[in-house]
Amino acid sequence: MTLPMNTGDTERARESALRDLSGRIASNPDSVSLRFELAGLLAETGRTLEARNAYLELLAIEPSHRLALNNLGTLLHAAGYRTAARTAYAEAVARHPGDPMSRVNLGNVLYESGEFRAAREHYETALRFDPGHTEAHQGLAYVLAELGDEEGAQWHRRKGFEDRPVFALPYRGEGPPVSLLLLVSSVGGNIPTRNLLDDRVFQTFVVVPEFYDLEVPLPPHQVVFNAIGDADLDAPALAAAQSVVALTMAPVINSPSAVLATGRAGHARLSHLPGVVMPLTVTLPRELLASPQAAAAVARHGFHFPLLVRTPGFHTGRHFLRVESPEALAGAVAELPGRELTVIEFLNARAADGKVRKYRVMMIDGQLYPLHVAISSQWKIHYFTAEMAEQADHRAEDAGFLENMPGVLGPRAMEALAQIQAVLGLDYGGIDFGLSSTGDLLLFEANATMVVNPPEPGERWAYRRPAVERIFAAVRRMLTARVTSVA
Repeated sequence: MTLPMNTGDTERARESALRDLSGRIASNPDSVSLRFELAGLLAETGRTLEARNAYLELLAIEPSHRLALNNLGTLLHAAGYRTAARTAYAEAVARHPGDPMSRVNLGNVLYESGEFRAAREHYETALRFDPGHTEAHQGLAYVLAELGDEEGAQWHRRKGFEDRPVFALPYRGEGPPVSLLLLVSSVGGNIPTRNLLDDRVFQTFVVVPEFYDLEVPLPPHQVVFNAIGDADLDAPALAAAQSVVALTMAPVINSPSAVLATGRAGHARLSHLPGVVMPLTVTLPRELLASPQAAAAVARHGFHFPLLVRTPGFHTGRHFLRVESPEALAGAVAELPGRELTVIEFLNARAADGKVRKYRVMMIDGQLYPLHVAISSQWKIHYFTAEMAEQADHRAEDAGFLENMPGVLGPRAMEALAQIQAVLGLDYGGIDFGLSSTGDLLLFEANATMVVNPPEPGERWAYRRPAVERIFAAVRRMLTARVTSVA
């Protein structure tokens, strides 16, 4: 059934089509094809719950329907039901073990959850059935990079991106879209934009600068969003992105040059800000840190134990260790991949109650938005591993921070946040930090790669949804305002 697109009567046409399909299904309730068309149309119109139920009703009739299982997984994932999405994709793989699409979809959710070896297995299986499967090569490139196989990752990057440096994402809107150029790196370290760019508003063209031919005209666009966010990992991609944005007169969100200056070593420029405590940070060769001279070398740079050592370019605590003594340094270095390792001064954010708190504040278009405070007994702390789900008092403290950030942080830390934002000059980014006993801001990191995930479904996390939606709305306002300003 073909519907008119981008016209004023699109919504009426869709409603008419939905009524027609519902009537035909009432007369032929066992028709899988009609139910599949209905579920897809409901998803297009943003009626997620009804679309989910339509897919489930179809699967009750034909449990092995390959496209329904995959579409249901995609629908659930977009709605924040990541565990349910994984179940749908796993069922698709179980019933269609030779289907590359099902394998890649399951691999993608496994990769997101940090199960890299399991994801690798599904990407590799997809390529055995379809050696040219672009998305499987792309996924495998990201996984191998996480597993430390840079040579293999580079090979699959070329296979996944060299012949496809530009591709369009689906547009489901009813009127003329806002055309947006989205710059991403083939290496990783990209800002997750799935929840930021509504495909009913934006027609998105994805460009991979490392493989883009600068002699080829860019797709038509009204605004550019540079989603390459990790200056430590993505310096070559950001350099290539600078060449791409030089080809356009459209406004650019997160200038590549601004992002390039946000690497950990580049944060020294923040150390002079009042109220900011910066950790000493130095990147050194692995050979030096693995040698008998390692302890003397870090001492010369001003470090004391305990200290932190990490491989640049990784996030969510991967390849990131606390080293308690000089004698433990060589053993820690042996656990980490990479030719260079970053040594970081340990800032103790443990409060009087014995708990560690890590705050995250987002920087959007010149404004500050609280995202969360994660509370844990451990020094390495991320919201998804912190003691939040099981501790009602921790969630209550998180809610208090979201409702009254200035009151919780105090004027000294608030001023420090504003100064950090001004110095970095990012349109989109985030700041992770703790608080000292005197109210100083203990800066852990500040960059563009900060993730804003919707809260998990359920009443337990309902208090977080308004704060997250405010951030999403701020991004939408920023993008549309930039387009309006040059219209």
